[in-house]
Amino acid sequence: MLPPALIPLTWLGLLLRYPARTLAIGVPILTVLGSIAIWLIIDERANQQRLDRLEMDISYAPNTCSPDTPILVQIRNNSDRALKDLKWRIAAYRPGESINLVQTLYAEFHYSSASPLAPNTQWQSCQPLPTLRPGYRASTLEFRIERRQGQFIR
Repeated sequence: MLPPALIPLTWLGLLLRYPARTLAIGVPILTVLGSIAIWLIIDERANQQRLDRLEMDISYAPNTCSPDTPILVQIRNNSDRALKDLKWRIAAYRPGESINLVQTLYAEFHYSSASPLAPNTQWQSCQPLPTLRPGYRASTLEFRIERRQGQFIR
């Protein structure tokens, strides 16, 4: 098998030596690959637009939630499709600053329910407090949702 770097050179050599045969095989293959790439790009942009239409609010609410899960997350699906899966990270900042104070950046939270979140419906859940850097209290910080990734039902 050819190393991947030699494939374009081999195709170019075949194109110079046998132009009619190479184009007869190469053009349909490139057309199919290009069509698949365009379809994937369009699908990803549509999915991102739907994610952008989600309203996600996060707040430190020890009075509303239990003490072991004091972060209240509310999601409202304003898109035209049902939300199947959603993952995000919680970040904590001091007001007016841009340094994330969450110590474990790999912790992800997710939307989980028995059924997908239908359009124009809301979901809320209490989540555990992420591990903060020493010396900071959760009541003095702003919490934000970052790195949203999700899928919608087609």
